[in-house]
Amino acid sequence: MSFLEIKKVSMFFGGLAALKDVSFGITKGEILGLIGPNGAGKTTLFNVVNGFYKPSRGDVFFNDITISGHKPHEICQRGIARTFQVVKPLQRMSVLDNVIASALLRTGNRKQAEVAARDILHFTALDNDREVISRGLPLGKRKRLEIARALATQPEILLLDESFAGLNPSELDASIGIIGKIRERGITIMIIEHHMKVIMSISDRIVVLNYGEKIAEGTPQEIRDNGLVVEAYLGEA
Repeated sequence: MSFLEIKKVSMFFGGLAALKDVSFGITKGEILGLIGPNGAGKTTLFNVVNGFYKPSRGDVFFNDITISGHKPHEICQRGIARTFQVVKPLQRMSVLDNVIASALLRTGNRKQAEVAARDILHFTALDNDREVISRGLPLGKRKRLEIARALATQPEILLLDESFAGLNPSELDASIGIIGKIRERGITIMIIEHHMKVIMSISDRIVVLNYGEKIAEGTPQEIRDNGLVVEAYLGEA
């Protein structure tokens, strides 16, 4: 079984099927891209994996143990952390205190949490902003703070939901560099991203959703050459 295994997961909201029998696995240490048009079910799948939704059918396994139906904080404690498409830091707190709050999940006291938080701020190139109140950060740094907060929980798997959206070219390059360093730390990554140049350059494999169904899975080159994927994004010729 894969490190993270999604097996025949379906998610219904009333009569609407947001996910339909989606199955795929992630091996330890890889970067898996999750792409698809708007409304394809990508964020819904993240919400199932990290416990915001219990799947209507199917199961999610992490380290061979089912985590379907567990609470988000329980799944985070097991080692799965995530960022959100709409970043929402603790706006009245400093950048440092935001990361300390997340680090307390793993550390015994504030002093240890602060040591861990300062290391992560250095890692994400936010150490010069540590005393800045988070609501005053520009978008690029708020996105990085979101990643820093997730890293502070010491995850084995990191779910990134459009962490590159809205960034300028220099911010994109910086964030891509951080993703590479995260991987070097041995953290497995699943990433939702609409920026195709980015997702094709950083992913080992890509899974494509459309209308809640998996329509393709493969290497970036295989996905690029897949007619179903082209049709899902561009429509029929």
